[in-house]
Amino acid sequence: MGEQPIFSTRAHVFQIDPATKRNWIPASKHALTVSYFYDATRNVYRIISVGGTKAIINSTITPNMTFTKTSQKFGQWADSRANTVYGLGFASEQHLSQFAEKFQEVKEAARLAREKSQDKTELTNPALNITSHQVLPSTVISSNGPGDDKLFRSQSADVEITTEKERLKKMLSEGSVPEVQWEAEFFTLQDNNNKLVAALQEANASVEQWKKQLAAYQEETETLRLRVAELELQKAHDSSSQGSKEELNQTLEELELLIKAKDEEIQQLKSQKSGQWEAEGEREEMLQKLQELEGRNAELERRVHVAEQTLAEQLAEREKMQGEVTKVGELMDVKIFELSELRQGLAKLVESN
Repeated sequence: MGEQPIFSTRAHVFQIDPATKRNWIPASKHALTVSYFYDATRNVYRIISVGGTKAIINSTITPNMTFTKTSQKFGQWADSRANTVYGLGFASEQHLSQFAEKFQEVKEAARLAREKSQDKTELTNPALNITSHQVLPSTVISSNGPGDDKLFRSQSADVEITTEKERLKKMLSEGSVPEVQWEAEFFTLQDNNNKLVAALQEANASVEQWKKQLAAYQEETETLRLRVAELELQKAHDSSSQGSKEELNQTLEELELLIKAKDEEIQQLKSQKSGQWEAEGEREEMLQKLQELEGRNAELERRVHVAEQTLAEQLAEREKMQGEVTKVGELMDVKIFELSELRQGLAKLVESN
């Protein structure tokens, strides 16, 4: 019968850094299939995981092994024969619990098999002796694993496990692909990945920068709107004050300068946005917001122009009222003088009588 798979799952595979004995080194960029195998002939249980053309995990389970849960989705065990510590990052806590339960079950079966065995010598390594996969240091992959990884059990030759077994047999019969070729491909893929990551980070940074500038611009526009409202209120209450007129003119000049500066910023944003935004949806959204801001600026300019016209009309009306008051004063002076002469005439008439 040979070895048969009795349980399989998917997880991110790690090995302890032999130099530090603390840091984890990822064995692959993606989740791999990790399987329990049972050799009925030799009464041996093993954990095997294959990545590419090499065995990432080839660990014979012994009764003195212990699988430890270090977090909700991560577990580890030490293999003294391989002189390393394996770590598995699962997609969910349920996957980790099922793997741990199976480890305990297989460990107990290995203990019973040793007790029943007449041979007291230590179990030899499995027949399949594949060199452990060596991984260059790279960015640590999250131990949580992809959310769509599925856990499954199999008591017979599952399709995926059968495929991996055939690939292992082919590797044994034909020999593994030269390691130099795999390393060259690995470095090429790693270089391409670094370039893509750098380009993505640059694009994200550019988008975030323009978002911040747009938010600042919107805040300044809102400040301008409030200042225009305050200007209109001040104009309604203090139109008769010459000092208020000068202050109003100064504020209007400041608003015009601010509007001009914002118009220049809008033009600069328009000239730069085409080469900086790679996400089409965000670029269209930013264009729409810029158009809204231009509309607001136009409305502010119109309101400032109306305020200037209203101020000029009120000043002209005030000057007209001052002229009329002057004329009324002059007329009152004439009437008072005539009344004074009339009173003197009446006094002389009374004295003559």
